Amino acid sequence: MSKKTTDRAGGKAAAAEVKAGLSRRGVLKGAAALGGLAVGGGAVTGFPTVWAQNPITLRQFGTGVSNLNAIAEKCKADLGITLQMTALDSDAVTQRVVTQANSFDIADIEYWICKKVFPAGTLQPMDVKKIKYYDQIVPIFTTGKLTPESKIAQGTAPNTVGFVEGPESKVFAKAPTDWMTLIPTIYNADTLGIRPDLVGRPIKNWKDILDPAFKGKTSILNIPSIGIMDAAMICESAGIIKYGDKGNMTKAEIDTTIDFLIKTKKAGQFRAFWKTFDESVNLMASGEVVIQSMWSPAVAAVRSKGIPCVYQPLEEGYRAWGGGLGIAKHLKGAQLDAAYEYINWYLSGWVGAYLNRQGYYSAVLSTAEKNMTPDEWAFWMLGQPAKADILSPEGKVMYTAGAVRDGGSFKDRMGAVACWNSVMDEDRYMVRRWNEFIAA
Repeated sequence: MSKKTTDRAGGKAAAAEVKAGLSRRGVLKGAAALGGLAVGGGAVTGFPTVWAQNPITLRQFGTGVSNLNAIAEKCKADLGITLQMTALDSDAVTQRVVTQANSFDIADIEYWICKKVFPAGTLQPMDVKKIKYYDQIVPIFTTGKLTPESKIAQGTAPNTVGFVEGPESKVFAKAPTDWMTLIPTIYNADTLGIRPDLVGRPIKNWKDILDPAFKGKTSILNIPSIGIMDAAMICESAGIIKYGDKGNMTKAEIDTTIDFLIKTKKAGQFRAFWKTFDESVNLMASGEVVIQSMWSPAVAAVRSKGIPCVYQPLEEGYRAWGGGLGIAKHLKGAQLDAAYEYINWYLSGWVGAYLNRQGYYSAVLSTAEKNMTPDEWAFWMLGQPAKADILSPEGKVMYTAGAVRDGGSFKDRMGAVACWNSVMDEDRYMVRRWNEFIAA
């Protein structure tokens, strides 16, 4: 992708190319009829504030990545639906879906979590005919491929757990059906964050986190299904092991990986193991850590403090993740109608633009683009230099004019995904060994 500023016509042409590549139709037969489909008793033609006359409260929980007060406030203003949001860490989210089925209405969860929780039967399959923008969802979530030529990355790719066979099914389907487990909302390509003012040299590979020069100044995240994939990228990059499938390791591969991590930890290479967004920001902003597992908005949060921080593209590619909204099994009647109305609103553009401005990606790019300025879209999605300062959703300067997004365009970043966060066949064994590593 060229880093020279293009004119507006060029930007529009490039945007059209992105849209043409991403808004693929035909996955669902009869998708052309979506515009007039009914949600409960009402047609999905807009987002009327009918719920203001018939007050509905939906209890939603998930990770802090997307359980944001601004979304709840906008939903209340647009739909009259009250969202009670609770933010938890990934392990607590997993446990709550399975063990506290009546404590929530909407589960905002990641796809690897879906693999753990959907077979428990506490979530209901969702009828894609009720999803207004289904045919505009990025095909990563339906076919598993960004483009028809793309290779599906290792790990728990969203499409592999995105569908079930019918309205009562708990078994994941091998191809798209009319019933989704989650309606996709958010995803990203993750890599290592670095402090360029402190690392002292170019960072090009995942193995660079092992450099003795960074002893005691590195960190990886302590969420087993995510951390193990970062560890796999590091180990493979360093030549420690070549996995048959890093997203579904054998016990021997798990042992090799964890044994190496324990050895590296005992040698003092790691400063900490973080679980939350704020922990990662504090480690990097303080300078306690100079290279670590990181999330894109955490890098932006460090930058907003006036501290240099880069989300470093690496030669081996990215570790990706994706999330979506699931509906509790117990929802019926008006509450179920409201849940579908909320999900359709979520995909209609305002939330998508809000998420894109944080460095994430939205599941329906076409509607998000309509809620962004041409300069924002060109910066975040096309990899072009910013013509003006790029602001966060709260109005803070994230990037100054002339900056280019770390890793470039949407196609460059999501087209270089090496693996997804994963739940393996040997998940219980992996988690036990991971906990041994953390306790070592």
